[in-house]
Amino acid sequence: MPSTDFLVVGGGIIGISIARELRRRDADQSVTVLEKEPACGLHASGRNSGVLHAGFYYTADSLKARFTRDGNRALAEYCDAKGLPLNRCGKLVVARTAADHPQMDELLRRGAANGVTLESVTEAEARRIEPRVKTCERAIWSPHTATADPGAVLAVMRSDAEREGVAFALADGFHRRRGGEIESARTTWRAGYVVNAAGLHADRIARQYGFSERYRILPFKGLYLYGDHAGGQFRTNIYPVPDLRNPFLGVHFTVTVDGHAKIGPTAIPAFWREQYAGLSGFDLRDLAEIVALQCGLFVSAGFEFRRLAFEELRKYRRRHLVALAGELASDVRPEHWRQWGRAGIRAQLLDIRTRKLEMDFVIEGDARSMHVLNAVSPGWTCSLPFASHVVDAIDRQQA
Repeated sequence: MPSTDFLVVGGGIIGISIARELRRRDADQSVTVLEKEPACGLHASGRNSGVLHAGFYYTADSLKARFTRDGNRALAEYCDAKGLPLNRCGKLVVARTAADHPQMDELLRRGAANGVTLESVTEAEARRIEPRVKTCERAIWSPHTATADPGAVLAVMRSDAEREGVAFALADGFHRRRGGEIESARTTWRAGYVVNAAGLHADRIARQYGFSERYRILPFKGLYLYGDHAGGQFRTNIYPVPDLRNPFLGVHFTVTVDGHAKIGPTAIPAFWREQYAGLSGFDLRDLAEIVALQCGLFVSAGFEFRRLAFEELRKYRRRHLVALAGELASDVRPEHWRQWGRAGIRAQLLDIRTRKLEMDFVIEGDARSMHVLNAVSPGWTCSLPFASHVVDAIDRQQA
């Protein structure tokens, strides 16, 4: 029976970052990453936008505010140190109408409170940054927003983790807890401490340890539409002013690390946790559980789930998605935006008591296990300081 001091369930960027931080603090402790797929990062970590967010969307008292600001700097420095490509293209946040201006002011206030560099620019100044941008009178410029290649970053991080002494057990997913042991797909593990960073499945694993009683993962599908050379060229990311009442940022233009552009993402309610395409990852238990949650939210959700769901489902239509993006930039034509990218699934946490989506990071644990329940966007940007936060919590519990 294999044994390890720390068993980290989940080989995405959060799990690998936590594993590395555990080894950094105590090289005498063995650390193993248990990953159900044959490679790391095949879910959210390898399917996200690649944007290094700056940290001005979140209130100053939130974990996301601090970790996004610090994570942006840390991940950019990591890319530079490892010779990984990084596109420091910045971001424009634009107003579609004058009604967006009060929310713009709130973003500027949050940026100042969070210590994030932002500039309020005129419409003419915004066009000097990006000639195709559309905005009503003014915009916000975020010079420290950047993009990287998530797959390349994760591959180097895994290599670093192995060099530092972290072991990886691939194609060996968590099945169940049995007393003090963990049954996986291939064997049974003895672990001194379990760290659950299983993303879409984190709440189910947590409940086996007595946690996540008030929380459930509610999956949302994110789709991106890629542009061709004629229509998909931009100098910078272009985002709308978001509705700050929910955790989604709206349809926007992302400039990839190689300079191409994509439109998205959607936030379409998914019917099972790994509903990437067709019937892939179909799980009947998932379907029953998630549809029941969605039906309840249609009736009573405070964040207007019904309106959100119907609006997001319309984004399956390519022309509708392109039309929304066309509100942010000129010369955006459906014929230039035809290629759908790989879908991603957002492992969004829902509080089933309040029927609200959790806006901030959530972890729960004790002296035997720690569970990362909500580490959605900008989790990729936040991964390095967030991992330190999780290990701090583990240290406190073990003390």
